Amino acid sequence: MNREISMKKDKRIALVAHDNKKRDLLEWAKFNRTLLAHHMLCATGTTGTALEQELGLKIDRLQSGPLGGDQQIGARIAQGEIDLLIFFWDPLSPLPHDPDINALLRIAVVWNLPVACDRATADYVISSPLMTQPYERQMPDYGSYTERFAVENVTE
Repeated sequence: MNREISMKKDKRIALVAHDNKKRDLLEWAKFNRTLLAHHMLCATGTTGTALEQELGLKIDRLQSGPLGGDQQIGARIAQGEIDLLIFFWDPLSPLPHDPDINALLRIAVVWNLPVACDRATADYVISSPLMTQPYERQMPDYGSYTERFAVENVTE
């Protein structure tokens, strides 16, 4: 049985950008400042500082990505505290914290969270009518996965 996660009218948006993509994210955010101002924003490290300075909006700043910021956002996703992930990542530069990046993208998919990894997708998502109204996000039923050891222990 699927369950729903309620997303309110004002979304909780996580903003992340690799070094080579920070300028792209800043330009995108500046262009969409009016829309973003209606939502709650959090960001990793230097991205959050740059966004706060560029937009003049309150940004909940977390650790830098390599210092755990990606994992902090992942934890918030798992706790139901993020509604949308905007993650401008650089697919051409290997990074020492690639496992953290993969884990963040994986957890977003596990929780059926909208994710935009480039400007075009971010434009589509932010301009969707669903951004300005409540939305019931469908969650797959992971009961059989989470209960697999309980069943195994009963049969032993």
